Amino acid sequence: MSGAATASAEPGRSGPPLAAAVRGFFPGYFAVVMATGIVSQAAHFCGHDRVASVLLWINLAAYGVIWTITLVRLVLHPGVVRSDLMHHARGATFLSVVAATSVLGSQLVILSSAQSAGFALWLLAVSLWVVLIYVFFAAMTIAETKPPLETGINGAWLLTVVSTESLCVLGTLVASARPRPEIILFFSLLAYLVGAMLYVLLMALILYRWLFFSLAADTMTPPYWINMGALAITTLAGSRLLLSGETWPFLRHIAVFLEGFTLFFWATATWWIPLLLLLGFWRHVLQRVPIAYDAQYWSLVFPLGMYAVATFMLERATGLTFLAVIPPFVLYPALLAWLLTFAGTLRAAARTLF
Repeated sequence: MSGAATASAEPGRSGPPLAAAVRGFFPGYFAVVMATGIVSQAAHFCGHDRVASVLLWINLAAYGVIWTITLVRLVLHPGVVRSDLMHHARGATFLSVVAATSVLGSQLVILSSAQSAGFALWLLAVSLWVVLIYVFFAAMTIAETKPPLETGINGAWLLTVVSTESLCVLGTLVASARPRPEIILFFSLLAYLVGAMLYVLLMALILYRWLFFSLAADTMTPPYWINMGALAITTLAGSRLLLSGETWPFLRHIAVFLEGFTLFFWATATWWIPLLLLLGFWRHVLQRVPIAYDAQYWSLVFPLGMYAVATFMLERATGLTFLAVIPPFVLYPALLAWLLTFAGTLRAAARTLF
């Protein structure tokens, strides 16, 4: 995601702090729900059910609050919302609502066996995805004035991948309880493949931007962790499809393809982690960019939690039992990152309100 929480507010506009905060509300704040939901699932799979349950309740509240602010902003400031949606750097962040809806649905199914709620959220996520994914790509295509590549693309564009793969993940969880599970699983398979295609295309552009244009330390923002997170959720989607073979026999026919492709995505996600850590060291230690709260840090929490969950499910789907040591090792940094970022969010909200 790109830009702080007030990035869309026009300079020179004054007013009550709360009104100004609503007007400039960062459209990517649904990453709070994405991160909280996936860290909750990671805690559950690692045996920390009490932590997972607390995070579920926090996530339900966060989802309601963020939706309320978003709808109020849409009603009171439709022009600002439209401007954000048409913006190359911010437009993709709207897709966080799709991923957040799917992750919350997955969280409810896994922790509470709430199949009906999960299916309702899956339908909502699919509807939002159909609208937002095509509006975003159409808007970026027909825009008369376009920024250069080095300022127009960032890690937030990979939310197109994350949102697409999230539909596959939740779809596989709710399919078995529906009358025609093969239809939902077929759609989930298509989402898995489309998300993989989008990652290959967009990651090529992002790497080209990294390797052949100058990159200032202050532009190496946390959303670039989605480089890894998008692959992690693709791994999770593939693993869930493999585990759904008993529900839809066709998936067993392509199991070899799914296993190879899914392991490929996990390997690449793993490759990203040392590089992202090195770049973080360069940014904050060598270039001395201070670490200060920013809504974008939720884009770092989500990939950590997602990598833990994806690795856990990959181990279950493939029988590679030696991978089981990884999720607990990743969970604790993910929980620490969640706590620090959540504290920063509460502090920022308190400053706005009081």
